[in-house]
Amino acid sequence: MVNEIVYVTHEDPVWRPEPAYIALVDLAPFGLEGQQEQVWLKPSADGVFEVACIPFCAYGMALGDQVALADERFVGRVVARSGRRVFRVFFTEPRPPGDAREGLRTAIAEGGFLAEWQGDRHVAIDVPDGAATSAVWMAVREEIENQTAYWEWADGEPFRTTADA
Repeated sequence: MVNEIVYVTHEDPVWRPEPAYIALVDLAPFGLEGQQEQVWLKPSADGVFEVACIPFCAYGMALGDQVALADERFVGRVVARSGRRVFRVFFTEPRPPGDAREGLRTAIAEGGFLAEWQGDRHVAIDVPDGAATSAVWMAVREEIENQTAYWEWADGEPFRTTADA
């Protein structure tokens, strides 16, 4: 039996670079065995790349971080942090009355945040250094308290690879 890899993709990266490079992050070290996230990168100097999307699943990596590849396909390490963070929200099904997604979209837009959605239930929000996230938090707080949405910071764990395990 062949185990197929599930790819987490970014259909519309917030910083779609030209030229662009797409690499993979193995998500097994983060408890997502058999899954890999495709991340958009902007080539930089000396074999270093700038992350041009907001990671949905990878930990310890954010928009604007500088990364190096372990080979031509996989991100091997974070070379330098950009100072940005990723706030992620996952909405459960079925949706409750008072669905907070539209309010969250409004808070993101009014706060000037960048965000990427994976479907309509999972959002990764770029939080620049020093940005106030209270309006974003308030938009989803009730759903989080009622366990109809879950949240996390992507820097809650360091970036690592299967070689680090």
